Amino acid sequence: RALIHLFFAEREAQKIPGVARDTRALEISQVAVIGAGTMGVGISIACLDAGFPVLLLEANDEALGRGLANITKHYDRAVEKGRINPVQAKQLKAAVTGVVDYSALAQVDLVIEAVFEDMAIKQDVFEQLDRICKPAAILATNTSSLDLNAIAKKTSRPGQVIGLHFFSPANLMRLLEIVRGDSTTAEVIQTALQFARRIRKLPVVVGVCFGFVGNRMLEPYFREASRLLLEGATPEQVDRVLTDFGMAMGAVSMSDMAGIDVSYRVRESRRAEFALDPSYQAIQDKLYALGRYGQKTGRGNYIYHGRDKQSDPEVVVLCEQLAQKLGIERRKIADQEVLERCLYPLINEGLQILDEGIAYRSGDCDLIWVNGYGFPAWRGGPLHYADEIGLDRVLAGMNHYRDALGEYGKMWFQPSALLVQRVADGERASDFVR
Repeated sequence: RALIHLFFAEREAQKIPGVARDTRALEISQVAVIGAGTMGVGISIACLDAGFPVLLLEANDEALGRGLANITKHYDRAVEKGRINPVQAKQLKAAVTGVVDYSALAQVDLVIEAVFEDMAIKQDVFEQLDRICKPAAILATNTSSLDLNAIAKKTSRPGQVIGLHFFSPANLMRLLEIVRGDSTTAEVIQTALQFARRIRKLPVVVGVCFGFVGNRMLEPYFREASRLLLEGATPEQVDRVLTDFGMAMGAVSMSDMAGIDVSYRVRESRRAEFALDPSYQAIQDKLYALGRYGQKTGRGNYIYHGRDKQSDPEVVVLCEQLAQKLGIERRKIADQEVLERCLYPLINEGLQILDEGIAYRSGDCDLIWVNGYGFPAWRGGPLHYADEIGLDRVLAGMNHYRDALGEYGKMWFQPSALLVQRVADGERASDFVR
């Protein structure tokens, strides 16, 4: 049932309100990518593999050289592994041109910005693009959480601005969240859909809010994983419970892989929203303060030797110290509680997103979490899973933890209005249509 659900969800996801099937798509012949870091290189490779010539722009020759070298290494490894032949590799490497001046982007059809996740920096980039790029060019941002409309307002062509949120590694991950701004035209959305399919991605169109669909649903999921560490669970327990459920990676390990510094910077822009909860991501903030950023530094929630990880008793000590400081009672936590406290808020947030119209249908949320976050396909995604176990069970769980966890529960386990309404009406999440 889950796999059949996902099969049809992929087809439904291509039906976008306000975008007729015969809407004209703009022609994309050349792509520019801004930023030659990990994400920019991955996006460039995805475009090169699909036959697009790429202009790769960086701020200076040194950073540009590193990015181009990484693209070269990628194709050299592909030759060594027999995936492509030397002639193909030479052609692909020749199809990317490095530049350090925005004026080189004057005639490109699509620009994908992949710079540092900072609103001021991105707005500055788009102001420059608006001055340089031809009027028909589509200006896309790879932001994972920032307000697309605030970026678009810095241009004279907000209708041509769209979000193309790739997932790392961008050349391998199948999902592409297409973020539709208030002014994004139907032609630009249609073009983005066709472009996504040409670079062999699964496009899902979403609306504008902090984190869009995927990362917004991630917030309560990872919040609970981190809070459980303060209450007495270990990183190993949390990750084991989630991988036993079927997740490709546990929430704590995922944080180490993505970079504790990355999530910290995202939180910094939203501190006021979490001010009433001093425990919010306290252990992750502490690890950041200690310079333990995860795999990249060899220490995070775990200790790393290359990609091999091992437990770190110091993290348990840090959690004990933080719990004492914050007045949190530590206890032995059952695996079932770990699972429910991670999954039920995740499901609840998905229903809230549906209620707000950020996602068009429950299947869109499921596709994003299966293809971008490692949710087990055989469970069909968070909202399909909720329908399978019964939304009444999810609601009962949310109410239980709201009451059992004191002030913390009252703050974070409030059921969404749509969850309450669906249960009262005896309806499924998948039946909801705005």
